[in-house]
Amino acid sequence: MRFKLKHFLFNAFRELFLYHHSSLEFRAKLFAAVIAADLEADECEYALVKEAGMKIYDDGDRADALVLTTREYVEKVIENNGLDIDMLVEDIIKSLRAKPRFADKIDIEQLRPLLECRHDPDIRIYQTRILELFSRLKKEYGTEAASEEGKRSTENRTP
Repeated sequence: MRFKLKHFLFNAFRELFLYHHSSLEFRAKLFAAVIAADLEADECEYALVKEAGMKIYDDGDRADALVLTTREYVEKVIENNGLDIDMLVEDIIKSLRAKPRFADKIDIEQLRPLLECRHDPDIRIYQTRILELFSRLKKEYGTEAASEEGKRSTENRTP
């Protein structure tokens, strides 16, 4: 009961309680896209999200917030509650277009362990394709790509 109340309050007031909540939500969407590819998420995935959250934030509360937010997105996809996996991926791409710096938050090595929670080869292939997409997006929108674009535009100017 206490967990459900905390979860409800957190979701209702996430923007007020969390510093840089949009960054945390972006990361949660990345984790959720990989997890929801299975439609049968269990505690294996969420334990890995918690572990990754501790590595990212070194703060138990923020790691818990990452798990709760990820769980919320996964549940929306699984329950077909106004969100499906394609819409989730589109939202990730939209976020990258709006804030290309979020590409630096894509860490394939933190997402890859999620594949070990499932033993169905078809699901693993689907999850691998999602990781490959995220890797391409990181390259396309990452700081290196942005700095290269900036260099090109500077070089193309005539003095």
